[in-house]
Amino acid sequence: MTNIRLGLVGLGKIARDQHLPAIAATEGIDLVAVASRNATAEDVNNYPDLAAMLGGEPDLDAVVLCQPPQARYDAARTALAAGKHVFLEKPPGATVSEAQALVALASQRGKTLFASWHSRYAAAVPTAKAWVAAHALERVTIDWKEDVRHWHPGQDWIWEPGGFGVFDPGINALSILTEIIGVPVRLIDAELETPSNRQAPIAARLSMETAGGVPIAAEFDFRQTGPQTWDIAIDRAAGTLVLSNGGNEATIDGVAQDIGREAEYPGLYRRFVDLIRTCESDVDLAPLQIVADAFLRGRSMATDPFLD
Repeated sequence: MTNIRLGLVGLGKIARDQHLPAIAATEGIDLVAVASRNATAEDVNNYPDLAAMLGGEPDLDAVVLCQPPQARYDAARTALAAGKHVFLEKPPGATVSEAQALVALASQRGKTLFASWHSRYAAAVPTAKAWVAAHALERVTIDWKEDVRHWHPGQDWIWEPGGFGVFDPGINALSILTEIIGVPVRLIDAELETPSNRQAPIAARLSMETAGGVPIAAEFDFRQTGPQTWDIAIDRAAGTLVLSNGGNEATIDGVAQDIGREAEYPGLYRRFVDLIRTCESDVDLAPLQIVADAFLRGRSMATDPFLD
């Protein structure tokens, strides 16, 4: 079977750190072109933007979009209209309605659209999902705290409308939550702390519950230095499962579980290849909807200016 010819748009930190190695390690796909305003990749054709790449590479089968979310809708529409399958970095759009419109367009064009929640492919997520399915839960607590200066240095887009602020990492936790919990999750309340000189929150606290009434509390913070915290604790009457390291480690009642090695982005690309081969799409908007609800229901509080 002929390999899928792939073009990548947006050669930033996440593309270099995760996408390029994962593409190289995935059978069935070949990276043939990159479009970026400020960077170039080795051993492929390079273009300044998506339009130039589509014009110069008419035989491309698929496009991976790694730009900031504010630019993703127009780029995805352009790629789908050109007859390409589309892989969306998370989040799949700056708004829920944008993502829904892309789902409809992909269906009309008969093309694959993949909303790639990479944290759902963390090594311990299947273990947690099976554990949750077998037990009655009492509560879920999420602590997702990291240093924005380390992970997004000088990236002003993350503080602009549609850039998500602390929800850029926080949505990773929500993607794991909605994958493992097995029932719909409702946002009840939210507090959003926004720097006085920025448009997007630097910290957030969410109160949620499952359809069955299990309480869920989440705290996100972009100001943590030193060791980073990406933990989800799931309590039942007789014990606790803790996912840590972004879902790549797990303990049950304090006992470390054997869950294999981290391989999130290779898992995403294997899924993308399978979707294209079977002419299917995979676009779950539940994590994005919770974030949208937090902005709708959240109480906004000004906090100290953020200077990068």
